[in-house]
Amino acid sequence: MARHRLYVTLAGLICAAALVLSACGTDASSGSSSSGGATIQIWDGYTQTEAKAFSHLIAEYQKQNPGQKVSSLYVNNDDTLQKVLTAVRGGSPPDIAYLYGSWAPNVAQIPQVVNLSTVVQQPSVNWNDFYVGERDVATVNGKVIGIPALVDNLAVVYNKTLFAKAGLAPPGPDWTWAQFQADAKKLTSASAKQYGTAYVTPGTEDTVWHWEALLWEAGGQILTASNKKAAFDSEAGLTSLSTLRAMAVTDHSMYLDPTDQAYSNLFNSGKIGMLVTGPWDLSTFTSVKYGVQVMPSYPGTGAGHQTISGPDNWVVFNNGSAKVSAAEKFITWLTAPAQVKYFSLQTGDLPTRQSVAVAAGFSQQMNTALPGVSAFIANLGNVKQARPQITQYPKISQILGNMVVSVLLGKSQPQAALTSAAQQVNQALAGS
Repeated sequence: MARHRLYVTLAGLICAAALVLSACGTDASSGSSSSGGATIQIWDGYTQTEAKAFSHLIAEYQKQNPGQKVSSLYVNNDDTLQKVLTAVRGGSPPDIAYLYGSWAPNVAQIPQVVNLSTVVQQPSVNWNDFYVGERDVATVNGKVIGIPALVDNLAVVYNKTLFAKAGLAPPGPDWTWAQFQADAKKLTSASAKQYGTAYVTPGTEDTVWHWEALLWEAGGQILTASNKKAAFDSEAGLTSLSTLRAMAVTDHSMYLDPTDQAYSNLFNSGKIGMLVTGPWDLSTFTSVKYGVQVMPSYPGTGAGHQTISGPDNWVVFNNGSAKVSAAEKFITWLTAPAQVKYFSLQTGDLPTRQSVAVAAGFSQQMNTALPGVSAFIANLGNVKQARPQITQYPKISQILGNMVVSVLLGKSQPQAALTSAAQQVNQALAGS
């Protein structure tokens, strides 16, 4: 199942954010006074293994810092921003909240959000140790509104048994989208109801971010550098969208999944040869011998192998200088290498820091517990850019989702779909 923390849309939350902005004052900056014995409250969405590991870290922090109290409250991640906005209006936001990275541009507009730009530049934080995709998502218009809490990426998980039966060599690190398409066609068997690959088609951000990675690999961009106009109606846009259409419409090698859930069971039962997915799915593939490889590339574009990440953030809210100081102290400790390493080893979540990823023996330890995850760790190096950090992105995502689905269902030709979507995006940008 898709990790929904990456794909939640904002349409219903933008108006709520506007209400908060109209009711509040100017931007809050971090306080400098001593954290003293302030108790800080954290809203997180952790359950099961993640919740256990997080509770351990909180207990360890309190043990290392006598007098410091940390209170953790479970809040469903999908609901956190709405609840935060309500709490801000009531004057009682949490001190720290786990918020989706896709919400960052809207989060940045909340006056109570603490600007962490000075904090992350402290040498002890080592801000550059976080992956560039994480730092980009945590930064809005030069303002750091959070510290990375989670990072993911997309790679190709393939069925080794089906590849062998089809007489195909396992995909190598230098493979291309032409090879991916050819392999998908050979892996397809109508009589066996077997598909070469799959694509999620609910029209949500999950649909969109899979295509965006191809767009970047083809050398394209979603918007212009100024974020004022669409840039995807281009040769790169046509190449990337045509790749998907060829498999879905021409070759019939692509299973289209509007539920965003069925693909996982189909792959696990040997009915799909390859999936572009993330590390969150690996634990469900218990009945198939699989391998993991980076996403293919488009030769000649110079863009190389790229992927896309879905980083989430720890965001600090201003409840007075003492609380801010205590929250900053805890959050910088929580996201330091030692704690990042512990949390990853306990949960299987990818490390948010590069130094942890390359530490001796770390990937091997992770891979022992969750085979194939080391490839996703290495793939973090292929995260070279992020989605546009603008408040209008939810509107853009909806337009792009409809565009991709229309092409995959054979209702639109790629060029016509690109042109129409670009016009809609330009109207959305101009009217905002």
